[in-house]
Amino acid sequence: MDIFTPAIWIATLIFLAISFKKNKTKTKQALKMAFGMGKGMLASILSIIFAIGLILTIMPPMEIADFVGRQSALLATIVAALFGTITLVPAFIAFPLVGTLVDAGVSVVPAVAFLTTLTMVGVVTFPLEKKEFGAKFTAVRNGFSFLFAIIIALVMGVII
Repeated sequence: MDIFTPAIWIATLIFLAISFKKNKTKTKQALKMAFGMGKGMLASILSIIFAIGLILTIMPPMEIADFVGRQSALLATIVAALFGTITLVPAFIAFPLVGTLVDAGVSVVPAVAFLTTLTMVGVVTFPLEKKEFGAKFTAVRNGFSFLFAIIIALVMGVII
């Protein structure tokens, strides 16, 4: 385990203790609300974890790495970016998934393209975003996000 995880837990507990000391009622109310929201998200989180596990069982990371490795770097990057645009996975699941793929041998450039489009481009969320912000804004935002995801992936390939 890294040093940051225990540091975040310790800081959280310290701030929680300070909050309890200042106002027990508000702190209890806030914790109750937080646990309620957590329970509401639990089904979604568990289904995503189950889906990732199922995908990695059906298509093990080594097979994905072999497939990506047989493609040209440009084609693998574009395919990974396109796959990332149609997949809806939260960042806290996406980062470990991409880490598993890189550990299995997937090149950094397609992995970063997949990760950035996964978190920045939303084909699945397009209808909701269109409803809230309008079709033109949503299309332009997703287009620029896709373009910048490719640029970020290429830059990361040069840096790493």
